[in-house]
Amino acid sequence: MNRDSLTGAALCGFGMMILGGSVSLSRLVLDYPILTGQALRYALAAVLLAALLRLFPRLGGTVPASRPTGRELALLAAVALMGLALFNTLLLTALDHADAAVVGTVVGAAPLGLALAGPLLRGARPAARLVTAAGVVVVGTALVHGAGAADGVGLAAALGTLVCEVSFSLLAAAVLPRLGAVRVSAYSCALAVPMLVVAALATGEWARLRMPTATEALILLYLAVMMTVVAFLAWFTGLRLLGVERAGMFTGLVPAATLTVAALQDQALPGLTQTAGVLVVVAGLVWGAAGGRTPAPAAPEPISAPPRSLSGAEA
Repeated sequence: MNRDSLTGAALCGFGMMILGGSVSLSRLVLDYPILTGQALRYALAAVLLAALLRLFPRLGGTVPASRPTGRELALLAAVALMGLALFNTLLLTALDHADAAVVGTVVGAAPLGLALAGPLLRGARPAARLVTAAGVVVVGTALVHGAGAADGVGLAAALGTLVCEVSFSLLAAAVLPRLGAVRVSAYSCALAVPMLVVAALATGEWARLRMPTATEALILLYLAVMMTVVAFLAWFTGLRLLGVERAGMFTGLVPAATLTVAALQDQALPGLTQTAGVLVVVAGLVWGAAGGRTPAPAAPEPISAPPRSLSGAEA
């Protein structure tokens, strides 16, 4: 692996570990209006990212002073819709109609989806090694999450969440080379806020609006700073360096990180099957990382129109 590959792998792994750990911590804000809380989180993240871009304009991509074109803005809106607003809505719906194990296992197919969709959108053939490695990661993810029950709505919502997870990275990859990780993150978060506000109004959530408790406020602050600003920047930078196929394998770290943090929170050791699943995920990552670098998109053209699609995320 060259230096860019090592850096990209470290950043993608770091981002997904933050996401995985944040899933368990998010249990502490389930009593707070979900869509409203997400809108607050992304609004704060957008402000922090805009401040970062203003202080360090060179982080804004290949043309720091540029603004997104109309096509890029459409892609960024699709990133916000699929990867942030719609992802959270579908995930919550899935969890309301299915066991978390089922949802996690379905969404855990994201590495395989990216390994197949990434090259196909470029008109290339998927690399056999990466597809095999992604499949190993998916098997490990399924072992970590185990089995569970789900009705038709829950399964459909889980599949929709998977589509959003895959689209999040594919859409972002089309604009990252020119706009950079900070600008893509800032615009995505800012565009997600009105979407979530509209959803909160439509579902009547704002009728239950209240001040968060001290714990809820701290968790929302953590989600804004770590899970959004830090994790997004790490993921998008790693995605640009590795390409979507290889970066996608690192989403397999999410269940491992979730399992670890949940074990610490609940003070209970994970089961043997879950531990075996983590080891299988690691094996898949090592197998995929040992292969040659998959080229990242060199320009925003790889995706001619926003495909319908699940990190994330992530996040």
